[in-house]
Amino acid sequence: MYLTEWDAAVRLLIAVILGGLIGFERERAAKPAGLRTYALVAEGAALFMICSLLIGNLVASTTGDIYDPSRIASTVVQGIGFLAAGVVFASGRQIRGLTTGAGLWVTAGIGLTVGAGFYIVAAVATILTLVLLHAVKWLEGRPPHGPRESSPDQEIDEP
Repeated sequence: MYLTEWDAAVRLLIAVILGGLIGFERERAAKPAGLRTYALVAEGAALFMICSLLIGNLVASTTGDIYDPSRIASTVVQGIGFLAAGVVFASGRQIRGLTTGAGLWVTAGIGLTVGAGFYIVAAVATILTLVLLHAVKWLEGRPPHGPRESSPDQEIDEP
């Protein structure tokens, strides 16, 4: 499949919107990583996937060789793991920022998915992420954006 620059621009825009939706929810919950962070993670991941696909198109058209676009995508997974690990802190028996780290990791996956052109999969992943971040709090019996009490044995998953 040949990818035009306009196709790439649309994919970047969609990635920013989907990442921004997750970031907006995180910002409303007063978390340190918010709209800009999540939108940038999705955009960056989509950009790496798009570059990988464009390089594949270029290699195929000039040399006839096959280029594996997953090679660049796999480095995004490693890089986002480093970024996500930077927001997770352990203190005694408490862990803070785990949900933020996981959210950034999933958002990078959404960006890669959009960059590859799988919009429906990315939209469903965004919806599922928002449900997990917001609606599951209701099932846990606590307000969606309120403070959470914890005991020393309980894991705190957000800073």
